[in-house]
Amino acid sequence: MKILTACSTGLGSSFMTQLNIDKALKELGVDGIETDHTDLSSVTPASADVVFVGRDIAEAAEGKNGDVVVLNSLIDMSEIKEKVAAALERHGVAVPNE
Repeated sequence: MKILTACSTGLGSSFMTQLNIDKALKELGVDGIETDHTDLSSVTPASADVVFVGRDIAEAAEGKNGDVVVLNSLIDMSEIKEKVAAALERHGVAVPNE
């Protein structure tokens, strides 16, 4: 499974969100999930199983990129962990520490 984070330029906030998702995966006890970050214009439905974006670009991301998860806060670890766990479950990945 692959999780992608996207922002307008693919540099700052998408990279920070990727690091926070990596941390959430570790806290959830889930291994083997590939993560990466990119700019929104490079995202296609085939890019990843799940794409995480901030609410500032949610409208541009939804509808054209498959499973899009909108984060209200890119630094709220509780929200990130909750939404990562939900995305994993939607894609059939067991979450041992949930």
